[in-house]
Amino acid sequence: MTPRALLTLALGDFRYRARRPAYAMTLLAAVGLGALAVPAVGTRWSVLNLGDYRGVYNSAYVGWSTALAGALWLTLAGFYVVRGAVARDESTGVGRLLATTPLRSTAYLAAKFLGNLAVLGSMAAALAGTALVLQLTRGESTDVDPVALLTPYLLVTLPLLAVTAGAALLVETVPGLRGGLGNALWFFVALAVALGGQSPTAPLGGLGVRPFVASMRDALVARNVDLSDAEFSLGLTSRAHPLQTVQWNGMGVDPTFAADRLLLVLGAVLLALLPAFWFHRFDPSRGAAPLRLTDPAPEPLAAPVPHRPAPPYTALTPLPQAAVVPGRTFGRLLAGEVRILLQGLPRWCWLLLAALVLPALVLPYPAGTRGVLLLAWLLPLLLWSRLGTQREEYGVDTLLGAYPAPRGRVLAEWAAGVVLSALTGAGPAVRIVLAADWPMLASWVGGALFVPALGLALGLVSRSHRLFQMLYPPLWYLVLNGTAALDFMGVVRRHGHLAGPGPLAVTALTAALLAVALVADPARRTVRR
Repeated sequence: MTPRALLTLALGDFRYRARRPAYAMTLLAAVGLGALAVPAVGTRWSVLNLGDYRGVYNSAYVGWSTALAGALWLTLAGFYVVRGAVARDESTGVGRLLATTPLRSTAYLAAKFLGNLAVLGSMAAALAGTALVLQLTRGESTDVDPVALLTPYLLVTLPLLAVTAGAALLVETVPGLRGGLGNALWFFVALAVALGGQSPTAPLGGLGVRPFVASMRDALVARNVDLSDAEFSLGLTSRAHPLQTVQWNGMGVDPTFAADRLLLVLGAVLLALLPAFWFHRFDPSRGAAPLRLTDPAPEPLAAPVPHRPAPPYTALTPLPQAAVVPGRTFGRLLAGEVRILLQGLPRWCWLLLAALVLPALVLPYPAGTRGVLLLAWLLPLLLWSRLGTQREEYGVDTLLGAYPAPRGRVLAEWAAGVVLSALTGAGPAVRIVLAADWPMLASWVGGALFVPALGLALGLVSRSHRLFQMLYPPLWYLVLNGTAALDFMGVVRRHGHLAGPGPLAVTALTAALLAVALVADPARRTVRR
């Protein structure tokens, strides 16, 4: 395959991805993250600092700040944007057509890898442009040094994006990870990279913070600043006082560090090409169903039926509302939605959930109960992500349009998610009742209502499992780490009292999400018509 043909395939894949709403959302989030990485002068918020110091907002410091922050965000969110290229070729039939060409598996994988990298690279380029605007608008230094501004993107951001592009392709070709499990696992992989990559001993330079921190320390030591208790911090934190500034004009490129980053890129390429050992490239002779351009006419079972022209297409119209018995119909609908939501769940999953009941009852209260509840409301992640998407996935959205009470159908789907929340959180709920902790029980109810409402709203808006699978794990992780403002299940305590927004606020947010779902459902059906 010629390099031109390879680039043509990659460019076509990039153009398709760039038209998707997820691309625009992630791009806007990256631009917003750039603004957070270079906060306004005098603010008490910080994303990048060494002790109580930060660099003056010149090209070098702004470049490193936005490049490191962008590497963290795009490594996490970019994975969900770029994965799906192989599955799309398979579902649309393009893969079968490619199987009839002399295209090799390695060439196909290389084109998909380049397409993934082009999507992520374009986001990094937008972030670099944002960094330039931020430097000029913050007003501490207006002398632009393009080399100092862009060097960290080449050394830090792009190598990590290459790994993300390769990992997305690898996950797509491994049967057990092609679905939601791969999406869920990637959050924890990205989290491990974000935390472990900041270590000075991280392989191949990790995130790339090592030379930056060393150079900043040298700049501060040269000004006789005591750094005995100073620690490097990468992440959004609130400070008691605004950070002090130090003039830092960048650093030279360490050949050893540059070689490590090159090895990281080569490793990403090998990661992307590794599936060539088992990926059949949609070849019918290696397990896929054969592609037939024309099918033979079936033999008649009886006398030939005279040809009749097909009736004109008419849209399905809802049955009369009077045909519905509200209570009985909703109950049957809810039971059906529960069965659909739980279909295909293996027995070992039920055994695992049942095994959580005993720890919830015997572990010390409330710490043990909170820990079990956190685990119990993470395990059903893939099931909650089905809400609002299965009708589109199985092609029954048009048939469901004939249901006489569409709002009731949406509420029944949400109620099925609530049933799932109650089943998985039953052990902690029983322990909370035994402890007569009624505020905690109210928070438990609020969380049980909120999570399926979030899944349903995101599913109906995006028509994909992926958005919920991308957003819920970070939300859960922030609650795990004691972020009280986001505590939707009432597990964060301060001085023995619940510190979160409270069940009333969570219930109000649930109602808002249900309103979004009730608006998004008819709007989606209108667009389809």
